[in-house]
Amino acid sequence: MDIAHALTWLEHSPLGALARSLGVWSYGIINLAHILGITMLFGAILLLDLRLLGAWRSIPLSAISRPATTVAMIGFCVAVMSGLPMLSVKSTDYIGNPFLLIKFPAIALALANVWLVHRTEAWRAHRTRDLMPAENRRLAVGAILSLTFWLTAITAGRMIGYW
Repeated sequence: MDIAHALTWLEHSPLGALARSLGVWSYGIINLAHILGITMLFGAILLLDLRLLGAWRSIPLSAISRPATTVAMIGFCVAVMSGLPMLSVKSTDYIGNPFLLIKFPAIALALANVWLVHRTEAWRAHRTRDLMPAENRRLAVGAILSLTFWLTAITAGRMIGYW
């Protein structure tokens, strides 16, 4: 299924019909929830990635990683659960929007990066011991990629409405 068919299907789905039936105030509230989810997601990621890049070295990485990861996961879920109904209202309006074609691959790359980082020996080890310089460098590369992918997704998402 290509993107045009997927967007047409989404707009004509029960979710699209429900989202359109809720009224103008509901769309604004859903949009606000989406912004809150993105704020939680990126705020937590920014804090963790900056720590991985060397900020706040006096604070153990494990003290930041657990709450930041939890908040990021909750924020991601809120963003997805609010983003889908927002998109479904007029999905076909976004056919050919280049920013939509940037946003979703950037999110996929960001999630793949999270998956890869969380499977490294360095990430597993940070909970039980101080990391070696080489391990810190590996995690810093993941942090740079993370910031790049998430900032790309956020920027593209913001630009979708201006196309």
